[in-house]
Amino acid sequence: MPRIETRIQLVLLILQRELRKKTNTGGLAARCLIGSEMHVVGVKGAPVDFGAVVAPAATHLLLFPAEHAQPLDGPFCASLRGPVRLIVPDGNWKQAERLRRELPTGAAKIDVCLAKSPASRYGLRRRSAAHPEGLATLEAIAYALEALDGPLVSAPLLKIFSLFVARTREHRGIQRQPGSCA
Repeated sequence: MPRIETRIQLVLLILQRELRKKTNTGGLAARCLIGSEMHVVGVKGAPVDFGAVVAPAATHLLLFPAEHAQPLDGPFCASLRGPVRLIVPDGNWKQAERLRRELPTGAAKIDVCLAKSPASRYGLRRRSAAHPEGLATLEAIAYALEALDGPLVSAPLLKIFSLFVARTREHRGIQRQPGSCA
């Protein structure tokens, strides 16, 4: 498992049910990225303090493709100053939208989306009919960090992602997809 250093701090908001799935990739990203935080949502009797997710004096970017989201393009990324925290909800689309709404509105929070990304190479779960362009959480994190911090961060994440997908497919007895690593 690579340990990857980045200037951007990942804050993963992961649904408890999602955490238990063997095909979850958000938790894998958090384990790879040094200094990341993972907040488990949906544990009975242990609500997440969403105020604690927001750190003082940091810019908070919430990765979610909302209609008004700012694309993570070159000019926007170059304009960011000070510590940056990338908040990523990890669940299905409806759950992620709910988590997005629960974050404090008074915080310096900017909804962001990927300016561009290739098609998902995940293929381990059924695609959402409403969001066929969707990516696995680790893919989305890798592409966001590539825009924010460069390919030295995204490349090892995408490599571990490809390995994870290939080994999961192999374990399930599914043939490798062309172009995937063994």
